[in-house]
Amino acid sequence: MARDPKSLRSRAWFASNDRDGFIHRSWMRNQGHPDHMFDGRPVIGICNTWSELTPCNAHFRELAERVKRGVYEAGGFPLEFPVMSLGETMMRPTTMLFRNLVSMDVEESIRANPLDGVVLLVGCDKTTPALLMGAASCDLPTLAVSGGAMLNGKYRGKDIGSGTSVWEFSEEVRAGRMSLDAFMDAEAGMSRSVGHCMTMGTASTMACMVESLGVGLPQNAAIPAADSRRNALAQMAGRRIVDMVKEDLRLSKILVPEAFENAVVVNAAIGGSTNAIVHLLAIAGRIGVEFKLDDWDRIGRAVPCLVDLMPSGRFLMEDFYYAGGLPALVERLGDRLNGDALTVNGRTLAENCAGAECYNDDVIRPLDKPVATEGGVVVLQGNICPDGAVLKPSAATKELLQHRGRAVVFENIDDYKARIEDPDLDVEPEDILVLKNCGPKGYPGFPEVGNMALPPKILAQGVRDMVRISDARMSGTAYGTVVLHVAPEAAAGGVLALVETGDEIELDVAGRHLHLDVPDTELAERRARLVVEEQGRERGWVGLYRRHVNQADSGADLDFLVGGSGADVPRESH
Repeated sequence: MARDPKSLRSRAWFASNDRDGFIHRSWMRNQGHPDHMFDGRPVIGICNTWSELTPCNAHFRELAERVKRGVYEAGGFPLEFPVMSLGETMMRPTTMLFRNLVSMDVEESIRANPLDGVVLLVGCDKTTPALLMGAASCDLPTLAVSGGAMLNGKYRGKDIGSGTSVWEFSEEVRAGRMSLDAFMDAEAGMSRSVGHCMTMGTASTMACMVESLGVGLPQNAAIPAADSRRNALAQMAGRRIVDMVKEDLRLSKILVPEAFENAVVVNAAIGGSTNAIVHLLAIAGRIGVEFKLDDWDRIGRAVPCLVDLMPSGRFLMEDFYYAGGLPALVERLGDRLNGDALTVNGRTLAENCAGAECYNDDVIRPLDKPVATEGGVVVLQGNICPDGAVLKPSAATKELLQHRGRAVVFENIDDYKARIEDPDLDVEPEDILVLKNCGPKGYPGFPEVGNMALPPKILAQGVRDMVRISDARMSGTAYGTVVLHVAPEAAAGGVLALVETGDEIELDVAGRHLHLDVPDTELAERRARLVVEEQGRERGWVGLYRRHVNQADSGADLDFLVGGSGADVPRESH
């Protein structure tokens, strides 16, 4: 059913012939917009995260122009606006510190301006969830366009992957197996085109989440950034968002519980980043969907990992696209998904993917030949993580998924850096590395340091993996038997803060259990001695963030941002 054009938000700015209408139209005319742009057609905001400080999104100026073409073709009025951009490879201490800030920027920019619908240009890790979170709190017709992954990295005749190869090569250098010159030689070959990480890291995972949630057009996830079909998709997105406004197809009609369930299944099947957990929890919190940490394990437990991409497998995003992309994977997953879930093109997920072919069974595996039988995220419970912790089994060492070892504790990242290279460090391969105070409050910002580099004395023995536990995140491109997102975090007084070197810890992935083998009486004595750093003395954003950030198990959003305020037209400005 078509929407009454008179109900468009933008008419509150542009339809009146009084002083305020004069102001709104007149100042817009200085950009050369003709009369008919103000005739009541849908106004489409193009939310751009272009920045030269965000290399993954540095091609978004052209992408925005393609979206504009589509909007004009469909009879809309496109207006591009910037928001803070988060460059994963540049920003310190971590882009995650600013994800919620960007979501506020997006939300308030949408609500304050004469927009009827929004196209979100997303790509680099945090730009995707931040923009979706902000848009969800407004609940206008919204469509996301991902920037696409880089072309496959190349080094000495073989494919190398963003991030994954960095971690691998860095460990080889530290182990004395790779020269520094060779390490430097790989640098230019890894990032050789526009786009984000071409491994199944967080950027590619979130692009897959966009499509599986239904907020992106088919093939949004996998088309390489350098492929002309990425620009074509952006233009079609511009056309479609105008119709979405006319149909009043809002985010709340798409981001329903079934959509989140689909995203969990797809995340398991692609061997997706653990970072998707905190992002989808936060998005669900904004749109008002009941979606919990335990749902990740419950829904994804029996789903095999079918996509053979680094870091869990061998191939890269370019190969995934040539193999058929996400539609081929969805078709292969069949009734494991809620096919009736609505998507932004007005069709269901099943309709979008019906008949999609897989062109390479090595990249997108058949159900009976998976990369891993359990691709889903494991949610662990136990006295060390009463509110949960997570582990990605497809990237872990199978022999370590059932393990008991002695804790070697680092109180914070500075302690870790000061001691990890010490040849006399008291550590053995069967020990468990424990890193504290790297959660949302503790770092601050919840950084990707959970995949701690192993001690050189361990690497020299030929060991490439150990059990590692922290309240941090890790890069989606990383691998290893790494327990992450321990909640509550150490800086919030969690049990993790009480762990001491020499304590025995048991990891039981099959039993979903993580246990600190220390008597409750001893833990109580340690807690009585514990001094937790006072939070919130910092000025500005960091102070606000540390005072109000939620824990990892609920998405690490700010407590006062959970939910939304809609997009009612605000009061006049004059």
